[in-house]
Parts: sequence; C-alpha cells; structure tokens
Amino acid sequence: MTTTTPTTSSTSSITTTLGAGSGIDIKGLVDQLVAAQYENKNNTLTAKNDTLTAQISSVGQIKSAVAAFDSALKSLIKGGSLQTQPASSNTGIVRASAIVGKTIDQLSGTVEVRQLASAQVANAMPVPDKSAAIGTGKLTLTFGTATVTDGAMTGFAAGSGTPIDIDITSANSSLQGIADAINAKKAGVTASILTDGDGSRLVLKGATGASQAFTLAATEDSGAPGLAALNIGVGAAGTTIGTTAQDAIVAVDGLALKRPTNSIDDLIPGVKLDLVSASPGTKVSLGAIAPTDSLSQAVGDFVDAYNQLYAMLQTATDSVTGPLKTDSAAKALMRSMSQLTVKDMTPGAANSEPHTLAALGVATNRDGSLKIDATQLTKALVEHPAAVEAMFKDGAGVSAALAGIATAAASSTYGLGASEDRYEKAQAEIADDQQAALAAADDTRTRMTRQFASMDAIVASYKSTQTFLQQQVDAWNNSNN
Repeated sequence: MTTTTPTTSSTSSITTTLGAGSGIDIKGLVDQLVAAQYENKNNTLTAKNDTLTAQISSVGQIKSAVAAFDSALKSLIKGGSLQTQPASSNTGIVRASAIVGKTIDQLSGTVEVRQLASAQVANAMPVPDKSAAIGTGKLTLTFGTATVTDGAMTGFAAGSGTPIDIDITSANSSLQGIADAINAKKAGVTASILTDGDGSRLVLKGATGASQAFTLAATEDSGAPGLAALNIGVGAAGTTIGTTAQDAIVAVDGLALKRPTNSIDDLIPGVKLDLVSASPGTKVSLGAIAPTDSLSQAVGDFVDAYNQLYAMLQTATDSVTGPLKTDSAAKALMRSMSQLTVKDMTPGAANSEPHTLAALGVATNRDGSLKIDATQLTKALVEHPAAVEAMFKDGAGVSAALAGIATAAASSTYGLGASEDRYEKAQAEIADDQQAALAAADDTRTRMTRQFASMDAIVASYKSTQTFLQQQVDAWNNSNN
C-alpha cells in the first residue's frame, strides 16, 4: 500500500517558514519592532481621542442640563401657578382662572350669570333603516339668528356668511351617508345619528351663540325625492328644534353683557370666566389670591437647580482634572450664571421694589453656589408680592435671563455648540490619523518581513554550503584513515 505525504497549501503565509534558515523567530521579531516604532504615536493618538471623548461627553451633559433648567422654569411659569389667581365665591355658578402671561391687578367685583350660551340642536323624524336611501339632491346650510317657539322655528334672519352646499348623491343618500357628508364639510355643524325603538334620527348641533342658529334646506332631484324631510327652518314640519342657539348673558358689577360662549376672557383683564350654570339674581364675588407659597417654592427650586448645574460646570472646568478646563465657552457660561443674582430682572420698576434675585435673599456662597435668606425672601413676598411675581413673568425677568443663557450655551458659533463641533471634528481627524498609522505599520511590517526573509534565505544558503563542505572534509578524513 502506497501512502502519500500531504503538501503545504499554496495559500500559506510566507511567515510560516520564516526563520527556517537562521533559527530566529522573524515574525515575532518583526511584530515587536513595528510595535516599538509606532507605540508612542499610537499611545498619543489614543490619549487625544480619550480626551476628546470626555470633552464631547461633558459638553453634551452641560448643554442638556442648561436646556432642562430653562425648560423646567418655562413650564413652571406657563403653568400659571406663579401668577396671582382669581377666586370665585361660588364655583358652581362661575369659575375664574388666570390667563397665563397676563397681569391681574387688584381684583374685586361681582358676576351674575343670567343666561348660559347654548347651541342649536335639531333632530329629524326617525327612519326605520339608517342605511336605506332617503333621496338625492343638495342640502344648504345657512347661519343666522332664529326665533324658536315650542320646538318650531318661527323666524330666521340669515347672517352675512355664505351658505354652504352639501351634495347628496346615490353614493351617500342614506341617513349615515348624509351625516358623513355634513361632517366632511366641517362647517360648524356636527351631524350624528341616534337610534331607539322608533328608528334612527339625524341630529344636527351647531356652535354656541345666538348668531350660530342655522337652517337646512333641501333641493331635491326630481327622480329621487325625500331630502325635504330633513329640512330645518321656518315652516319645516319634519324636524324639531330641541335647543335654541343663544348668547350668554353676564352682568359684571351690574352691567349686563352678552357673549357667544360660556368661556369668556375679555370681560375682566387677565381673567377667564367659565360659566357653569345660570342663576339670575345671584351675585358671585371675585377676588385675588397672591401666589406667595408658589413663588417661595419656585425661588427654592431655582436655587437647587442652579447649584446642580453650577457644580457640574465646576467639575468640568477644574483646572487640573476638568475635561473642559481650557474651554472658553464653558467658562463664559459659568460667568453668565454667576451674574444672575445681580441682574436687573424688571427694568423700569420702582426703585423701592426688588429688581434682582439678590434682593429676594438669594446670595452667592464662596464656592459660587447659591443660598437663600428665608427671612429676606419672606419679607419681599409680603411687602412686594406683585414685584416678585413680575420677576417670574412668562417671557420676562428670570425666565428671559435664563433663556438667554441657554441660547448662548447652545450656540454653534460661540457657545458650547461650537465647542462640541470643534471636538467632534478633531476626533474625526484623529480617527483618520489612526487609520493612517495603522496602514503605515502594515507597510513597515511587510517591508521588514521581506527584508528578513531575504536574510533568512542567505543564511540558509550559507548553512547549506557549510554542510556540504563539512561532508567533504569528513570524507577526506575517512579516506586518509
């Protein structure tokens, strides 16, 4: 039986035979030489990359913290809890609330709800099957003012608006199709279908207010009559007016005024009135409640949030260990924040009133953090509640100052946004340098491998010659014996 010896694959690397002639681990030697040659450069690039990663992370954290601080303060102010709140003596008749961003002065007076605003609601005669065809043609909605007696419209005066036509074809001539067609117009009238034991009825409801009464007039196709059964208007026999369109009537300090809705924000400056029920003859007193506790809490929350952000900045800009120790934008942010307590938050206000956070008792510690003098804050809230409230007004005062700082911090021209862009660009360049160093190391490894391979071949040749000569010498010595 003949056996064959496997041959080495042609794809084997030349490095598997290196050193056969010299006896030296050439592959290991080359790897060590290449690593030594590029070690310093690789270590330098890695260190720079790690530094940039820390800088990018720190910038991102600070930007997010500043934005969150700004957003939280805006949300608190927009929520209205820092505004003077109106109060109603009978919320079962009328509720009062502050309009965010508006100023409420000394609020006192009475409100009498004599009539609520209502919307016209009309319903047609029932039909046995809401999916059955009723007729085709055109329905026309007209808005205006109406007179209703015992569920029947006895008078109607059209308004200045253009009537709205609704086409009814064989594709939508059922009660459901007609309701869908009316709703699709989004004209201010909502159609629905109510079903009971008598059948299904088309119900139409408009908006509140006397001028939002409406008529519905059918123009029937001669070959498919039936739409006229849905007519709403003077002399219409097929429908009933269940609720009449009317205005709200409100008497403020005895003066009766009309409004088309039950939510009214133009009678008392800064106050929205929501009418709950009509109660002619009952006068509801209105007053104002200063947000003393909420403002005190807001100042405390502001100081807490400030201190958290400032501590983050201090760590990031530490002269020894801070990743942003040389970042001018981070240092500018710290300076801007440190000036918040002395910034004039209400320019133009009386000099006798507090203008700054410092005047509210917000003081700066030696380490840059803030603290509150509770006694001074309480005094300011008691003696100048309106001035303190003005400092926390939406879009002004403390909110505007902090928003300015947040905008500057996020700027991609001169703020932390610019720093972030710069660091990311530098990191991309380092990645390119690392790729170039890797390619150079591979080239060096290839070149050295070839050089050592050539040397190894020469050594192998010398050894072969030495072996031959040794064999000849040995042969001569044997022949002489």
